Amino acid sequence: MKSIEFLKIVHLRGPNMWTYRPVLEAWVDIGELEDCPSNTIPGFYERLSAWLPSLIEHRCSYEERGGFLRRVQEGTWPGHILEHVTLELQNLAGMPGGFGKAREMEKRGLYKVVVRAWNEEVTLAALYAGRDLVMAAIEDKPFDVAAAIKHLRDMADSKMLGPSTASIVDAASDKSRLIPHIRLNDGNLVQLGYGAKSRRIWTAETDRTSAIAESIASDKDLTKTLLSACGVPIPEGRMVDSPADAWEAAQDIGLPVVIKPDDGNHGRGVSLDLMTREEVEAAYPVADAEGSGVMVERYIRGEEHRLLVVHDKLVAAARGECIYITGDGKQTVRELIDSQLNTDLRRGDAEEFPLETIVLDQDQMILFMLQRQQLSPASVPTLDQKVLIQRTGTYAFDVTDEVHPETARIACLAAKIVGLDIAGIDLVCDDISKPLATQKGAIVEVNAGPSLLMHLKPAVGTPRPVGKAIIDHLFPNNDTGRVPVVGITGSRDTTIVAQIVASLLSYGNRYTGLACANGLYLNGRAIEKGNCARWEHGQRLLKNRNVEAIVIENPPATMAGEGLPYDRCQVGVMTAMDNEALMPAHGIENSEQLYKVMRTQVDVVLKGGATVLNADDPTLVEMAEYSDGEVIYFGADAAAPVIVAHRQKGGRAVVLRDGNIVLAAASLEAPLIEISAVPLLQNSQEHLPGILAALGAGWALGLSPDMLRAGIETYLLESAD
Repeated sequence: MKSIEFLKIVHLRGPNMWTYRPVLEAWVDIGELEDCPSNTIPGFYERLSAWLPSLIEHRCSYEERGGFLRRVQEGTWPGHILEHVTLELQNLAGMPGGFGKAREMEKRGLYKVVVRAWNEEVTLAALYAGRDLVMAAIEDKPFDVAAAIKHLRDMADSKMLGPSTASIVDAASDKSRLIPHIRLNDGNLVQLGYGAKSRRIWTAETDRTSAIAESIASDKDLTKTLLSACGVPIPEGRMVDSPADAWEAAQDIGLPVVIKPDDGNHGRGVSLDLMTREEVEAAYPVADAEGSGVMVERYIRGEEHRLLVVHDKLVAAARGECIYITGDGKQTVRELIDSQLNTDLRRGDAEEFPLETIVLDQDQMILFMLQRQQLSPASVPTLDQKVLIQRTGTYAFDVTDEVHPETARIACLAAKIVGLDIAGIDLVCDDISKPLATQKGAIVEVNAGPSLLMHLKPAVGTPRPVGKAIIDHLFPNNDTGRVPVVGITGSRDTTIVAQIVASLLSYGNRYTGLACANGLYLNGRAIEKGNCARWEHGQRLLKNRNVEAIVIENPPATMAGEGLPYDRCQVGVMTAMDNEALMPAHGIENSEQLYKVMRTQVDVVLKGGATVLNADDPTLVEMAEYSDGEVIYFGADAAAPVIVAHRQKGGRAVVLRDGNIVLAAASLEAPLIEISAVPLLQNSQEHLPGILAALGAGWALGLSPDMLRAGIETYLLESAD
């Protein structure tokens, strides 16, 4: 029987032998299909390309548009096809780009299919859908591609980061910043950076967003009082407690008026330009349903604008758009909304769409707007009759470059008065390019946690890099949000190296976290005993905001089965590589595959960081070229050709010379400590390579020779007791 079966699916949650990003690694058994490449299956190419025509964009090994489909025509195997189909289903579900690989395993018919995992659950669903689609194409059976994509898109909408949060994370991840991030819940709470240098965001709120400021912003009456006291132009108004009181307030203020909820947002429940008692009293319950109180204020004629302020700077501005339908004398209002408005590509139910789908029966504001125009959903507007549907909450036109400097200053002042580091300032005026005072414009609201989507995807105008502005606010002066992270791997000595490095850092007055095979430690205090050289324990340290330096032991099996817990590290240490220490349980069945697993630690070293390698291991010496940072060798023989050549090029090494551990840089040598003075080496030199590796890591981290000497003596004396 021809089939594609998943034997095992592994979520590699960090950098791994395949790529820097999280992936799903599926072990796939194609069985009899190993004898059935795609060019031998009648109609397969036609069905696949008809179902997924966008596969034409996959370049594959030919490195040209249409390269993958060419491979399908010429003949390729289901594992390879499954990789591309899964990626394309993710692309069509709103997750563009992505890494993929398909590689044969040792046993015939078995493959590892590796695909970028934007979200584990979504990618898993895409993998299964891809398998079903490929099998349907093989067996000439129907497959509902649209339904599969819709299911994946719905999953992605509910499980992926929202667009505002994603824009900030994307700005942090840009290659110009390389600020790491960790998602802290299933929603939009994200940590940027590691340890003591990390920051947190929740949509467009940050850990600098004051709870007091947010409470002030949600109380519109209090906000207006504070703004007015500081000379910011606002519309006069007051709180009301009934329809009758609303009409009384409207008379006192002077018509026309606005009625809105005291603590609403996104324009919900806001009724504008009310001129009669009937309109005022009818608007009261609409506002009351959207907040905890109702406010009446003077209506300011003009265009609505949203100004985004970040850290006392105006970074984006958008102008509002009134939404109309145009009658044709045939269709009802309900039908016109569906045919003229809900077909707008900007509208949708997901967060990525700047405009929401209009569901008429669920929107009391629109029903009230129709009532004011003596219409209902069932009314048939006459030919060319304009019917107003919405006049608030839709900011479609980017006007950032048009904002008058004085208006920008007032918007920034309003954010500062409320106390918000990030604020959405709503103001009304006829011409945003002129001062507010010359046109009786005013600020009508100050919003905490404003949506960024209108600035990222304006209907008209230039998208603004608002995520970058927020990142620059949180991490000024090109700060990366990183504390020193030391990753250690190898076939031996990794635990002792990790413990010594952590001790050296603690001795240097850095609050240090350690995850190793002996436990999880914070500044030498055991938090958990047992094997903690695992992804989850490394992540716990990265999330700890007290930690100033982090040391993580990464056994090869953890790297192969879970991935690294960090995206990059300042120092990577490789102690040794045993080519015979294969890991069949992880599909690592030859030395070439083992090499790729181990090399991961070298690949993730940052520019400006260092890779510490064992000069006595030729395989590790080969890996030196893959390090983006400095290479520091350690070895027992100062005269070894590798070390001599390295030093001639100005490189550093930790070596032995005349019974001393020596720090060697280019032509200079500085004896650090006599071997005979190292307690741990009194009875055996078993741990000598580990000590040299740890000293190399400490040296790479900038610890002085005196500190290295004192730290290693202290650690070893304590260990000897």
